[in-house]
Order: sequence, then structure tokens, then C-alpha cells
Amino acid sequence: MNTNTYRVADFLIAVSFADGQGNGTFLIPSFEPFRVPGNAFSGEEPTLSLRVDNTLPPLPKRTLERIKAVDGGNGEILVDRASDGGYQFIFKDIWGRECSMLQTDPAFSSCRLALRGDTGMRLYGLNNAIMTAFAFATCCKDTILLHASAVRYAGHGYAFTAKSGTGKSTHVAGWLANIPGCDMINDDNPVARVIGGHAWLYGSPWSGKTPCYRNIRVPLGALVKVNRSERNYVAPSATVDSFVTLISGSATMKWDSTLFGYVCNSITALIQSTPIYNLYCRPDREAAIICCGTIAQSNT
Repeated sequence: MNTNTYRVADFLIAVSFADGQGNGTFLIPSFEPFRVPGNAFSGEEPTLSLRVDNTLPPLPKRTLERIKAVDGGNGEILVDRASDGGYQFIFKDIWGRECSMLQTDPAFSSCRLALRGDTGMRLYGLNNAIMTAFAFATCCKDTILLHASAVRYAGHGYAFTAKSGTGKSTHVAGWLANIPGCDMINDDNPVARVIGGHAWLYGSPWSGKTPCYRNIRVPLGALVKVNRSERNYVAPSATVDSFVTLISGSATMKWDSTLFGYVCNSITALIQSTPIYNLYCRPDREAAIICCGTIAQSNT
């Protein structure tokens, strides 16, 4: 068994691969910037431990309750709750092929995974399984895996979320092109975490179609929902609207009252510690300049 350790958003992750099955860290190259060398974690218990073993059998059907089939964006996820309170997930790709089977304990701290198919399928199945397990293993610690694009400017992080097709990527590109000293943290799944009443934004190994896997930690300056408009302006977001925006852009399992409660608590902590805005904008240069001038002025 080959064990590898990584630190994502200051959480330790251990991923082990059974010998002789053709799996390994080449399936998760985006994790390399987050690798913890040797025994640098000094005996710290991982927040998430995942063992990859293709011989893992499915849990007996009599012990499972089908919750639902979830649209994962790039494929279907079958979710079953086990009799011990844990879960079994089947991750399928866009062609409906089964790529991996994840089994978890109720806290998502100890997980087992079987991979299926060719290298591309196993890469997809492994990365999505770790991302899912991480989201729910950390949600009890005032942590949210955001569906957002995040940039760094003047020592602070700014996360932009929006419905698909609204123009979030176009707006972020405007920051990168027109705001001197601005760089990207992550383009799809940054991590927001509240520690001691202060919010932090982290890069992660999951960045959608943009290969931006940066081990970055900065104070979270603001969260912004991008909305299309005929003119460019920024307005503070009401608390209820902020909650709706964040809950819709976070990994949740509403049928699990414990985990859903943790997610709601984490979002509440984030709202209490972070300025949240609505940006109404056109897809132009001026939108980025106005937005930056408004939301970053108190942090520069």
C-alpha cells in the first residue's frame, strides 16, 4: 500500500493505493502542489483518509437506501445511504460509464474507493471522489468548497460565483487583464474557511477546465455574485440573498440533516465574517475596474 499525504486548505488528506492495480498519483497530478513531504505532518491525524483498492466489493443491496441520482455536471452520481449511516456513491461519466465507487463512514473521514475503466475514467472517478469526500469531511469545520472563480489582488482573495452562462469567467478575465498585480487562485472550486472569526480563501486541486492548482492561502476580501445587466454597478447583498447564493454554490446533501446543518453553519459563519456583494455588469473592461474599486477599497 502506497500512501501519499497532501494539505488542502490546511486540512491533511491521505490517499493510499493498493499495490499491483495500475493506480497511483499519476491519476491526481493536480495534487502535487499540495503534497506534504515525508513525515512533515508529525503524526497529525488526517481529516480525510482514502484507500484506493479496485477489489472493493459493493455494499450489500439490503443494507442500502437509494437517495437519488445527482447530476454532477459531467456525469451522474448515484447516492445510496448505508445502514451504518455512511454512504456509497457511484460516479459515472458523461457517457454513463461507471468510473468509481466510493464508500464512506458517516463523517467522511475514512473512505474506500474502487476505480473502473481506462486511465481517463479512473482519473475522473478518483478526482471527483476525493472532491466529494473532502467537501463533506470538512463542512463541520466552518469550511465550504465553493463553486466559484477566485483571484488574488493586493494580498486578499476575491471569489466570484454565478449561474452557468452568466459571464463569471468573462468578468474574472477582465480582472486578470485590467487590474495590475491581480492573479488567479482557482477557476472552479476554491475553498473558503472561517478560523477564529476570520475568513480565508484557498486554492485547491479542483479547478474545472482551467489548470490552476495553486497552494495559496489569503484573507478573503469579499464574495461576489455576478449578474448580467445593461450597466455596471455593485451593491451589498442582503443576508438572506447571500445565504441563498452560497447554499446554491456549495456541495450539500439536504436529505442528511447532520451534514446539511454543518453546511448551513459554515455558510452562516462565512456571511458573518465576509463582505458579500451583487455585481451587475456588462462583459467589458469597465465592469472589472468598477468592481475592483468598490469591493477592494477597504483592503488596500
